Amino acid sequence: MTSHPGAQDPRVVVLVYNDCANDSRVLKESATLHDAGYVTRIVAVERREKGHVAGRTALQERLDLERVPEFAIDRISPALAPLWRNLIRQGEVAPGGAPAAPDAAPVGRRAAGLKLAMLRRLRGVGERAYRTIALGTYWVNATRSALRFSPDVIHANDGNTLVPALAVRALSRRRVGIVYDSHELWRHRNIRPDRLLAPLVERLAESVGIRVADGVITVSPSIARWLEETYALPERPSLVRNVPAEGEAPDPSTGVLRERAGLAPEDKVIAYGGRITTSRGIEETIAALPHLPESVHFVLLGYGEPDALAAVRGEAARWGMEDRVHLVGAVAPDEVSRALADGDVAVVHVRPVCLSYRYALPNKLFESIRAGLPIAAADLPDMREVVEELGVGEVFRGTSAEDLAAALTAILEDPEPYRERALQAGPTLTWELEASRMLALYARVLERVEEGS
Repeated sequence: MTSHPGAQDPRVVVLVYNDCANDSRVLKESATLHDAGYVTRIVAVERREKGHVAGRTALQERLDLERVPEFAIDRISPALAPLWRNLIRQGEVAPGGAPAAPDAAPVGRRAAGLKLAMLRRLRGVGERAYRTIALGTYWVNATRSALRFSPDVIHANDGNTLVPALAVRALSRRRVGIVYDSHELWRHRNIRPDRLLAPLVERLAESVGIRVADGVITVSPSIARWLEETYALPERPSLVRNVPAEGEAPDPSTGVLRERAGLAPEDKVIAYGGRITTSRGIEETIAALPHLPESVHFVLLGYGEPDALAAVRGEAARWGMEDRVHLVGAVAPDEVSRALADGDVAVVHVRPVCLSYRYALPNKLFESIRAGLPIAAADLPDMREVVEELGVGEVFRGTSAEDLAAALTAILEDPEPYRERALQAGPTLTWELEASRMLALYARVLERVEEGS
């Protein structure tokens, strides 16, 4: 890619509220901006428990990553840290986790139950307060970092970075452009329902931020339409789907699923690639296994929190499928397609528990297509459109385990036509083609910045 014409070393700050270690979209966007001639800095947040500490790391000559300090009680008041950890431990005790003595009085049991309920409520309030302070800390630190960099454009990834983006514009001595990148439908994502003030703040931040932004990017056609209609935007957000970078088509020899799971050549592999968490079709796929031959295994490639991995193992045990469900770890983001290539079929299932999930167009769909895998996809509008238009798989329209098993059976009986169409589609679904729309948007944003300077 060539440098942007008419701009001398334009500078971009990319804001993201995570450690950016595995955020493939942010890393790809930032590398694309760098290759197009932009001096680029990613401003993320440290996560010390994962080994990602505050500091600056050079990724390329004019592309770096700065993780700003996260909020931590032991930094502010070391004396309070043990009290907080003790509260969390007590709040996690299950109601039946500490059996009462046989002669315990009912009054004593009621008192213990009341104490536990109060601890849990206090823990919930404390957690919400902690998250609020942590986000506010990032806002302050990210704003300071961005102002020191003196950007021409702020790239705000998701609604939780709009406040520092707006602050940088307000505090800068010259005009700063804002690009809002909505990775999901922010106001309708899958979050805990007991938040009180946060939804109002998020709605206000997005309502203001998206209307004053110089450009908007998002990941699926349905989210683009929702944003345009809800906020009466003058133009539809640019669609930049989270697809893999171009490269040679993988073949089964590059896959790692069978080796890591210890499977035989004659075994059939249902592949899952992506973050391991709830509402992503993992539970449904495990429930479908009893309806499939014993030679069919479910292999999950990806990272997840310890409690999420434990939940997968527990679900496998519940269905008696411990020997057919395999957690095989993760690979680098740019290795996912190659690692999946020895699978037989991929399940791409998002449970539509919120509007953002209903409108999802996850990167694991495109990674699986690039790997040449047939797709068994949930009946969600954007996912269905891709799968049916390309002819790369089957869409299961029911919600039962039998419905998913039927789609998997249909594919496994004759997978080659789906596999051939997936391999044909791969070269048309590349990040380089998608990113051309992002770069065109940036060219327009810079023109507005220069006009307003």
